Amino acid sequence: MNSSILQHINSPKELRELSPQQLPKLAQELREFIIAAVAAKEGHLGASLGVVELTIALHYCYNTPVDNLIWDVGHQAYGHKILTGRRDVFETNRQLNGISGFPKRSESVYDTFGTGHSSTSISAILGMAIASKLKGDLHKNHIAVIGDASIASGMAFEALNHAGATDANVLIILNDNAIGIDPSVGALKKYLTNVKKGTAKDENIFECLNFDYTGPIDGHNLDVVISTLQNLQNKKGPKLLHLITTKGKGLKQAEENQVTYHAPGKFNKETGDLLPKSNEFQPSKYQDVFGHTLVELAQQNEKIIGITPAMPTGSSLKYMMEEIPERAFDVGIAEQHAVTLAAGMTTEGFIPFCTIYSTFLQRAYDQVIHDVAIQNLPVIFCLDRAGLVGQDGATHHGLYDIAFLRCIPNLILAAPMNELELRNIMYTAQLGLNHPIAIRYPRGRGVLKEWKLPFEKIEIGKAQKLKTGTKIVVLSIGHIGNMVSNVLEEVEDMEKIGHYNMRFIKPLDRKELEQIFTSYDHIITIEDGCKTGGFGSAIIEFANENLYQKPITVLGIEDKIIEQGTTEELYQIAKIDALSLKLKINTILNASK
Repeated sequence: MNSSILQHINSPKELRELSPQQLPKLAQELREFIIAAVAAKEGHLGASLGVVELTIALHYCYNTPVDNLIWDVGHQAYGHKILTGRRDVFETNRQLNGISGFPKRSESVYDTFGTGHSSTSISAILGMAIASKLKGDLHKNHIAVIGDASIASGMAFEALNHAGATDANVLIILNDNAIGIDPSVGALKKYLTNVKKGTAKDENIFECLNFDYTGPIDGHNLDVVISTLQNLQNKKGPKLLHLITTKGKGLKQAEENQVTYHAPGKFNKETGDLLPKSNEFQPSKYQDVFGHTLVELAQQNEKIIGITPAMPTGSSLKYMMEEIPERAFDVGIAEQHAVTLAAGMTTEGFIPFCTIYSTFLQRAYDQVIHDVAIQNLPVIFCLDRAGLVGQDGATHHGLYDIAFLRCIPNLILAAPMNELELRNIMYTAQLGLNHPIAIRYPRGRGVLKEWKLPFEKIEIGKAQKLKTGTKIVVLSIGHIGNMVSNVLEEVEDMEKIGHYNMRFIKPLDRKELEQIFTSYDHIITIEDGCKTGGFGSAIIEFANENLYQKPITVLGIEDKIIEQGTTEELYQIAKIDALSLKLKINTILNASK
C-alpha cells in the first residue's frame, strides 16, 4: 500500500477510520497538496493552510454531512473540499466548468451553505439549528467557522445577538488569526488580542451574549482541538470555541507575508517564492490608478477622505493610508457602516471617496438609498471590480451595479473608458457636485502607457464621439469600449460604423442620443454588466420616450448566473468579446445589403 494517507481519503468516512496517531501525517500531506495545487493553478492559499488541523478535526469528530458545517467566506475551505470527495478534481478549482473556489451547495452535500461574502455563516447555521429543532431533531450538530475579521461585521453581530437568546444547538468556531485579507481592525480586534494575552477585562463578551465560551486554544494542536470538540459535542445550546491559528501555516513566506499570500498567484511550491513577473510593459491596474490619483487629489484638497470596508490593498486605498493616514479609514468588513460614515462626513463639508467592490456594495443598498440618495449627499463611490471578475465566480462578479444604481434618484452613474478618464472623473467629482456619484471600473489593467497627465474637468453626462459612421453605431460604456475601438479597425466596412464612448449611464447625453438616433439605422449597446435594467435598457427607454423606432441590439450579460472562468472565457460565453461583436456587426451589415 502506498504510504500516502490522503490519497485514500475519499470522504470523511475514511478519515474517521484513521487512528489519532495518523492525523498529523494527514495534516502534513493536506498542506503539501494545497500548496502544490495553488502554486500551479492560483487561488486562495493562506486561509486554507491556517485551518488544516481544524478541518481534519471537524470532519473527524462530527458526522458530516448529517451534521451541518459552514465555512464563513469560504477562502479557507480548500482542505474541506479535498477531504470531501473532490481531491481528484481539485486541479479544476476556479477553472471554467471546474469546481468553485468557494463552498457551493450544488457541488457537494458537504457544502451546507454557499459562502462567497463574509459574515453570513452564523445567521445561516442558526437558521438550520432552529429548523432542526422545529422538526424534532435535537441531536443534530450545527457548526460555523468564522474568522476574527468576519465576526466583527454587523451581520455576524446581529446573528450572535439572536443566537444568544435561543437554546439552539450551535457551535461558533472563532478562527482568530488577526487577519482577513488585510490585517483586522477595530475595537473587537484589540479585545481578542487582550484575550490571547490574558489581559482582557473580567467579563467575556461572548459569555455576556449568553454563549458557552471555550478558549482560546491552539488551533494547530490536533490533540487539543479534537478533545475540545469532543467535549463540546455533549453540550447543548449556543457555544463559542476560540481558536488561535496562523494564516499561511506551514509555508514560511505565507506566514511572514500574509497579505500577499492570501491569493499569491503562481509560485514555486518547493521554495514558496513567487514566480518572477514579465519585464514586458503592462498598463497600470485600475485600482492603482484610483489609489495614486486619490493621494494626489487629497494632497491638494484637505477635505478629501478615503474610506474602504476591509479592502485597503485590493482597492489600493493603502497608498493614502500610508501617505495621509489621518484621512484614510479601513472600517473593517462593514459595508453598510462605510456608506453611512461617508454620508455623515459629507454633512460636515468633507469629500469622502468610498471605495468598495461592486459585489460588496450590494450589501449596503439600503444605505445608498436611505442615507445618501434621499438626502442628496454628494458621496463619491468608487466601484472596483465592476463587471466580470473571472475565477472568483458568481459571488464576486460585479454585474448588477448599473441596474441597481440606475433606478435611484439623485445618483450620477459613470463608467470611464480608460485610466485617464477615471483620473479625470475623480478630479471632477471632488471639485464639487450637487449629487452623489458612483464611478465603476473593472478588475485588472487599463490600456494606456501614460495616464498621469494634468487633470481636466469632465462635463457630467457628456458622451464622447470616437468614430463617425453611416449605418451602425456602437454605444459602449466603460472599459469595454477599448475592445470596441479595436474591433472597428478590423471590420471590412469600417466607414459605416460609428462609435461613442457614453461615459455616463445617468444622466444620459440626450442631445447626443437624439443626433445618433437621427443619423444611424441600427444601434448596438455593449456593457460589462447585466442586460436587465442595465445601460442598454436605459437606451431603449430613451428611444421609447422619444418615439424612435430604430432597431437596438443590446449586448451584455444574460439573465442567468455566471460561474467561474478566466475573464476572457466568460466574455466569450456572454458574447461580449471581440469576435462576437465583429460577427454581430457583420450580420447586421449583410442583412442591410
